[in-house]
Amino acid sequence: MKPMNPIRFASPFVVFFLLWSVQAASGGLEDGRLDIYWVDVEGGAATLMVTPAGESILVDTGLPRLKHVKRIEEAILKTAKLKQLDHLIISHYDIDHHGGAAMLSRSVPVKTVYDNGKGFDGQVNDPGEEYFSFECDKRVVLNPGDTIPLKEVESSKESALLELKCIATRRTFIDPPKGAAKNETACASKPAMKDPDASENRNSMVLILKLGDFRFYNATDLTWNLEAKLVCPVDLVGPIDVYQTTHHGLDRSNNPLVLRTVRPTVAVMNNGKKKGTGPEMVTTLRSIDSIKAIYQAHKCVRSDGDKVNTGDELIANIDKDQAGNLIVLSVAPDGSSYRVTIPAKHYSREFKTWPK
Repeated sequence: MKPMNPIRFASPFVVFFLLWSVQAASGGLEDGRLDIYWVDVEGGAATLMVTPAGESILVDTGLPRLKHVKRIEEAILKTAKLKQLDHLIISHYDIDHHGGAAMLSRSVPVKTVYDNGKGFDGQVNDPGEEYFSFECDKRVVLNPGDTIPLKEVESSKESALLELKCIATRRTFIDPPKGAAKNETACASKPAMKDPDASENRNSMVLILKLGDFRFYNATDLTWNLEAKLVCPVDLVGPIDVYQTTHHGLDRSNNPLVLRTVRPTVAVMNNGKKKGTGPEMVTTLRSIDSIKAIYQAHKCVRSDGDKVNTGDELIANIDKDQAGNLIVLSVAPDGSSYRVTIPAKHYSREFKTWPK
């Protein structure tokens, strides 16, 4: 007897949902949306973005571990159905951010690499010759205020203006906008500074991705004291819809001063089973009344896991031995709304973008 086809015998609603879930996990030119994939590199970082014009941007490449690089490769070539990586951004030189780059370049053609360059003042880690010599078309040193050149969808009237901008890197920040008012309300309750950060994390990039009114914030691994400079004395960030928890959700980052200022609707944590989900950071997220949902790549299995974990339905990888499931965010072509999907769990939720 042939095995029963589950779609054939499902209700029309279930069929629609199953087909939509598959489409939601593969973006690009098919639907004209901006798609963001959080690839599970188990406590490293690999955030893939696919523009409405079908260009790909990857921020960081996780550790130099084959299983993690294979997950990034699969997200690019199979899930997003792309043939190359147009823009690779390495936010700083910690190995859990640059480690997989050379290995990935051997299976996915890389066009342009953006990073902090070689031997700058204050560089802590040297990623090594293999990193600086892997094959790509071009290498660019990214500076505060630089934007990544991205193609617009010229034929679509629905598609909003797209921008990916670096607002800080190497402990240097963009200049405040002319006439910008001081952020007095938030800065009046400025949290105490923490121990000065002498690690490579202080050189992390801060990136803002925009599509119309939609805003996505990724401060990579920037730490507490430097984060404060993003919003005090002047807010350099602006309102945010989606906040990627900084530094995998560790307590040494995620300054509440930033969160109280940018007031995101959604937070996404690229944590590991024991890395990230810091109790202070989780308390901060839960205190921000604008946040409607907190997503995690992994369920925390530390002894304090019950206190820090979000709801199971919002965690991509629940079981202790489970790994590799994506979190996917897809923005409408006009930037007016976005949906968050965990394809492996057939979960999705729609959010409205805040008018900016």
